Amino acid sequence: MILTMKTYRLKTNRTASARSKRNGMVLSTELVITLPILMFMLMGLFEFSFLFFSRGDVVEASRAGARIATLSGVYPEDVEDEVKRSLGSRFGSQIQVETTLGEYSGDEVVVTVRVPMSAASPDLLWPIGYSIQNKQLVAETRMLKE
Repeated sequence: MILTMKTYRLKTNRTASARSKRNGMVLSTELVITLPILMFMLMGLFEFSFLFFSRGDVVEASRAGARIATLSGVYPEDVEDEVKRSLGSRFGSQIQVETTLGEYSGDEVVVTVRVPMSAASPDLLWPIGYSIQNKQLVAETRMLKE
């Protein structure tokens, strides 16, 4: 059988189009496999970024409360007000402040601030088994009373 130029072109075009369809299917399969992994990594990055930012705020509020607590004539309510003022309205009424005030100069003052993680960040990673429900950001500061 003698192949003419026309039939040769038809055969090469068919194989090229079949090859491009296979390449397209491989690319779409790779995308379907890797896209969920990439999305969970991105959601984890967002969630942990929110948590790290909030952790810094909670630590700073604990330090501010401890600075007030080192002064004489201060009550636990004053320390709690300072902590809430330092954190602002971001966490609402979910802030828990525990204060241990010393009686005399040189005694240790302890201020512990607890904030639920769910108030600091959206719970984005629960589909893969990592949930921040019922977990807290905790900061404790110890200073000596003046």
